[in-house]
Amino acid sequence: MNALLICSGGFDSVTLAYRLASEGALSALLTFDYGQRHKKEIDAARLCAQQLKVPHLVLDIGHIGRQLSSALTDDIDVPHGHYSEENMKLTVVPNRNAIMLTIAFGVAASRGLDTVALAVHGGDHFIYPDCRPDFIRLFADMQAQALDGVAEVGLFAPYVHTDKIEIARDAARFNVPIAETWSCYEGGELHCGRCGTCVERIEAMTLAGIVDPTPYLDTQFWQTAVANSALANDKANAKADD
Repeated sequence: MNALLICSGGFDSVTLAYRLASEGALSALLTFDYGQRHKKEIDAARLCAQQLKVPHLVLDIGHIGRQLSSALTDDIDVPHGHYSEENMKLTVVPNRNAIMLTIAFGVAASRGLDTVALAVHGGDHFIYPDCRPDFIRLFADMQAQALDGVAEVGLFAPYVHTDKIEIARDAARFNVPIAETWSCYEGGELHCGRCGTCVERIEAMTLAGIVDPTPYLDTQFWQTAVANSALANDKANAKADD
C-alpha cells in the first residue's frame, strides 16, 4: 500500500498516520483548509508530516468552505455536549468528506499512489452521513468508475466499523504524540473540553485506559455530557418500547 492520508491534524487522522507509517505504507499527508475556525489542526498535521518524514500537501478550498454553512465555518456558536445530541448537527459541514475525498483520489492518481486513507470511525455515524460504512463503500465504487482505465486507487478506512476507543488503543500502540494533535472545534489556546469532539476524545481515552496528556480548559464536563447522553438514549428506548 502506498497511501495518501487525508490528515486534519486531529487525534484520529494522526493516529492512522502513525499506524500506516509503522507498516511502511504512508506516502504523504493531505490537509484541507476549508475555512474552519480551528485552523490549529493544520499546524498539527504539518508537525505530524515532519515527524514521520513524509510530504505534506495543504490545499486551500476556503472558497468552497464559505458556501457550506456550519458551526465550524460560520459565526455560529459551537455546541457543547455529546455527539449523540441533536444540536451537534450544527457541526456538520455538508458534503465535506465527499468533496475532500474526490480531490484526494485525483491527487493520489496523479502521484501514482494506490490508496486514499481516511480515519472516519463508528462514533461519527450519529450525525455525519459521509462517515458511514455505506457512504465509504459506495464512494469507493464510484471512484473505481471515475478512474476506470486511468488509475487503480482504493479507499482505506480501517476504523469505519469500530469506535474511537480502538483509535485510542492504536495511539498507545504506535506511540502517537497525543498532546500534539488538535481536535477541539473552538480553536482556542487549549482544548475546551466541552465541544463534541473534546468530549468524545476524553471519553475514548478514558475507556481505553490511556493516559491523556492533553491540557483541557474543562476536565469534568465530559462526564456530565456522557451521562446526559445515556439518559436521553434510555428515555428514547423506553418510549420506543411503549
